[in-house]
Amino acid sequence: MLYLSSLEEAKNVIAALNAPMRVEILKLLYNTPGQSMDQLAKALGLTNSAVSLHVAKLAQAGLVRIDAAPGRRGSAKLVSPCFDRLVIDMAQSRREELYYQDDIRVGCFTSFGIAPTCGLATCQGIIGALDDVRAFTFPEHFEAEILWFASGYVEYLLPNHLQPGQKLERLEISFEISSECPGFNEDYPSDIHFSINGIPLGVWISPGDYGARRGYVSPSWWPSSLNQYGLLKNLIISREGTFMDGGQKLSGVTTEDLHIDYNSLITLRIEVPRDTLNCGGCTLFGEQFGDYNQAIRVKAFYT
Repeated sequence: MLYLSSLEEAKNVIAALNAPMRVEILKLLYNTPGQSMDQLAKALGLTNSAVSLHVAKLAQAGLVRIDAAPGRRGSAKLVSPCFDRLVIDMAQSRREELYYQDDIRVGCFTSFGIAPTCGLATCQGIIGALDDVRAFTFPEHFEAEILWFASGYVEYLLPNHLQPGQKLERLEISFEISSECPGFNEDYPSDIHFSINGIPLGVWISPGDYGARRGYVSPSWWPSSLNQYGLLKNLIISREGTFMDGGQKLSGVTTEDLHIDYNSLITLRIEVPRDTLNCGGCTLFGEQFGDYNQAIRVKAFYT
């Protein structure tokens, strides 16, 4: 999902969509991601140069991505959509909210304790060997764009930009996530637990480990037998409690309960305990894997 907080922020996207032919290009790409410029030109009855101009406008707005792949004559440019949903907040907030935002690569965990099946990979290849826990200790793990484990946890140190006198009001952490089954299984529930600074926030049940189609942004070498994409979820801790996606309440833990100020370290733990009812593992997808082209995104709102 692409979320734009104002019309000003959305103006490039609106301009890119203000052409019927670009809308037709997106329709084709959502039906069949990864089409070449030649394929789009033939389907639309346009010249390659005309298609290239339209695709460039869509790419500049962040709506599509262009990947190079081996072709008959050198390399071919393959076009795929970046998002399956678009949300624009049309009305400006009456009170401008103050916040900071950081993106954290899924491989930048600071602590872990996991059990196989497990693994991690960069956009170039698998790190170490599949199901070898030692790979999580290799220096390359900081570059990982996907990781998975059957049980256990990974922990991240979240940036804290608060200054003296500023008070945390709401913390939003979004990520693409799924269960972890050997191979894949779309009906494979998993109890994924979340905590901050050792304070349990609640449990979200992942429905499955998705692999019936390829992830929209996964690299071409990624094996089709492995999990392909997850669900984009937004964990929200506010003064009213802890929620998933704003609607599902996970617990009554509030930002005040976290006791975070400008001196605080903030650790986020994502865990599947071995003794939980649905021990179905966890997969985290980063910018180069899955469907959403996003790292772990942290937004901290303050007054």
